[in-house]
Amino acid sequence: MRIYLYILAGITSALIGWNIGQFFLTDLGLFKQFPEITLFPCIAVSLAFGMVMNEIFISNPTRPKRSFQTAQKPLLIALGLGILSGLIAGIMSQILFLPIIRVPTPIVRTLGWLLIGSSVGIAEGLSWRWYSMEAGSKKRFQQRLKTSIIAASGASFAAAIIFEIIRLMLGTMPAEFKGIEDPIGFSILGLLLGGVFSLTNSPSYLAALRAGSGFEYREIKPEIKPDINPEIKDHVQDSELSTDSLTDSPTLNQSYPYINKSVLSFVTLHDSLNEDEIEEGLSISLPGNQTITIGSRVDNTISIPGLPPHVADIQLQNRTTLLIPDKQFFHTIEINSVRIKSRKIIPLKHNYVLTFYTIKGDDINEEKYYRFVYYNRFLDPQA
Repeated sequence: MRIYLYILAGITSALIGWNIGQFFLTDLGLFKQFPEITLFPCIAVSLAFGMVMNEIFISNPTRPKRSFQTAQKPLLIALGLGILSGLIAGIMSQILFLPIIRVPTPIVRTLGWLLIGSSVGIAEGLSWRWYSMEAGSKKRFQQRLKTSIIAASGASFAAAIIFEIIRLMLGTMPAEFKGIEDPIGFSILGLLLGGVFSLTNSPSYLAALRAGSGFEYREIKPEIKPDINPEIKDHVQDSELSTDSLTDSPTLNQSYPYINKSVLSFVTLHDSLNEDEIEEGLSISLPGNQTITIGSRVDNTISIPGLPPHVADIQLQNRTTLLIPDKQFFHTIEINSVRIKSRKIIPLKHNYVLTFYTIKGDDINEEKYYRFVYYNRFLDPQA
């Protein structure tokens, strides 16, 4: 399905760009004597817009409003690069068409399409920084940018070659095809660009846990202390200060669910006063080839008050994630609303719901639980 959406976006964008160019040429008469200067920027901008918007909407299929907000900066980048590269390609084509130089049309067309394709690749690669958390990694961003440029340039070159081969096979283009020669050529360009981007932009295999029920904001009411003798009030305040300094120690457990920031990180920013606090709706990025511990102990990677000291481990391997329940408290865990009945290791799949119940003494507290959704592909990276 993904490849069809990309191909459809590529062909549609190319045809929209061509029609916009025809409007400027025929209706407004803009650079009518130099059609490539008008047509190429329209094609480049439309293709860049189409590829960027398609990727954003595929990444956030259930949030169109959020997608439009996210797309603002990427579209500005696509607009600037499309106009610039289109003008360069158009001016270069007109220069090469001059009688003094007169370079063969297939070579000029190939060079022009290469510039258009590479600009679409640059726009797609650069704009990716603003709508994907993966771009926070400098190495990953550079790799994505390089791949996008190479893939788009290769697709443009291949489209130009295919179009010229079709022209050679038909000999001189039939008269009835003269009017749609350009739309056919640019449709081939859009088709190949969409095809290669569907492969290079495939969802990354990155594991994450999204916090759900149980992590909602709760107002903590201040504890009301009884009145004490004024003569010893100052002494008590001094002792309270010393006690407060002890509670700041990192060896003590907090009263809120939190992550070990040296191992884990949140996918999105949040407004909590505590940078390590887990809140509903936040996604926790899980590092590869490591073991994540969950429980109420301070040394756990994910520490949640009320849970058993150690409830389970999440072992991350290459394209595989395993949930390893604790042998004593496995009964406090549910997978997709089904209670675990043994310590058997469970392979986690995309969209699995993990529920951890708190305990009171040796019993399960059915009234309180914490829920995560496991992801192994960031199809919704900014959610």
